[in-house]
Order: sequence, then structure tokens, then C-alpha cells
Amino acid sequence: MGLLDDKVAIVTGAGGGLGRAEALLLASEGAKVLVNDVGGARDGKADGDGADPGMAAKVVEEIRAAGGTAETNTDSVANPEGAKAIIDAAVAAFGRVDILVNNAGILRDKTLRKMTEPMWDAVVAVHLKGTFLCTQYAAQRMIEQGDGGRIVNTTSVSGMMGNFGQANYAAAKAGIYGLTRTAAIELQKYRITVNALAPIAKTRMTEDLPMFQGMDTMTPEHVAPATLFMASDLCGDRTGHVLAASGSRMYAFRVVETRGKFKDDNQAWTAEEIAEHWDAIIK
Repeated sequence: MGLLDDKVAIVTGAGGGLGRAEALLLASEGAKVLVNDVGGARDGKADGDGADPGMAAKVVEEIRAAGGTAETNTDSVANPEGAKAIIDAAVAAFGRVDILVNNAGILRDKTLRKMTEPMWDAVVAVHLKGTFLCTQYAAQRMIEQGDGGRIVNTTSVSGMMGNFGQANYAAAKAGIYGLTRTAAIELQKYRITVNALAPIAKTRMTEDLPMFQGMDTMTPEHVAPATLFMASDLCGDRTGHVLAASGSRMYAFRVVETRGKFKDDNQAWTAEEIAEHWDAIIK
């Protein structure tokens, strides 16, 4: 018996890296998996280093060779037609949708002063808009089915904390955090949990970063179990959380508010008073 027997899962951006690890693990636990990937390069372009239209098909072959069930999809998450086609493909192949893992992403890193509008738009379209669109279509299908569901989004440490040279990526990933929290609130009454993963792993998107050089313990396989947990009944009714995984470390991100400080006279604060009491305000 697997944790996901008789469940249907969609994993976007599953042609390599973390998405591949997630798709393989979910399939090994009994899920029927729609493996989605457009097969583009790391920057999202259709040609160049890393482009491979057959990436999703190769993962499907791996799943089937291990005795699992999977189908391929190459639609883009970044537009309504593609996102709807992804959900429809899962329904056509397997009859329903129980789990959605929003993992698709691209990188177009550049400092704020040098970033172009197309760089910004492309990254936000895949990460944030793509997560919104796929979540919207999948949630509607899950509501129609009436059996609840699991949605796992992919945010990032960059989105939670910021990162040099990644204004577009960090903004999109921070947006996914807000989307996750809101969707968790709205979909809770339908027994649909919405959580997010903040992974740190050496993948095609990150392998050339200095922090991953010589790091063989920070693999996608270290991260994928967090996705399995959030996609399974082990998660229970937990929703709206950000679970982070980095090698053997598992932790969580939370946005918190400080205790703050009230003015004794109940009057509006002046800028000078904010400066004077700054330490108490942020404590």
C-alpha cells in the first residue's frame, strides 16, 4: 500500500530537477502522475542549452519502468489555455485530479538596474501567474469532484528573504506565498489544503551557483519527501504552511508581526517618534 494509491497527481515542470524527483516519488507511492514540462532551457526559451521537448517523456518512461502509471504533457502554465489544458489532460487520462504540484519555473537573473521588462514579465508569468492559473483550474475540478484535494506550491528562500540579482524571481516567489495563504483560506471549506515548499537543492536551475559546488547532500531527492507529505493524508488538515527543505534540514517559514508599541497619548505617531522608538516597534 502506498500513501497515494488511487490518487491522480499533476506535477508541473517535472522534466528534471525537483519536479522529476517529485513525480518519481509520488508515482512510487501509488499516484497516477501527469508529468508536465515544456522542455525549455533554464531561462524558459525554447532553444539553447538544456532545451529538450522530450524531457517529460523521459520521466514518464522512468515511472513506467518502475511499475508506475504516468502520462506526458507539454503545455505551458503561463497562459490560461495551457493551464486549462494541463488539468484537462489529467482528467482525460485518469478521470480526475487529486493533487497539484506547482513546480514549473525559469530563471532570468539580473540586478535591478539592468533587468529588462521582458525578463521581469517572463519570470512572473511562469512562476506566479502559472501557479495562479493551474491552482484555479485544479481547484475548480477538485470542488466539482467533491472529495477535497491537495495543492503544493513552490516558493523560495529568495521569495521569503530576498536575494541579490533576483528581483523578478524573488517577487514572483513572494507572490506565491501570498497566493498560498489566500487560497488556503478560501479552499479550506472544500477540504482542499494549499501549502508551499521552499526548497534548496542542486538542480539544473541552481547547479552553477557557488553555494552548490561540491554539495552532494543537497539534492532534489532530499526535498521531494516534503512534497509527498503535503500531498498525502499524512498532512491532515494542515494548510497555509511553508515547509522548507535543505539537505537533511527540514524547517518552516512564517511571516510574523512584532508586539509593537502603543503611544501613551493614543495620538498619531510622528516620524521623529518612530525613529526614537524604532527598537521597541520592531522587537
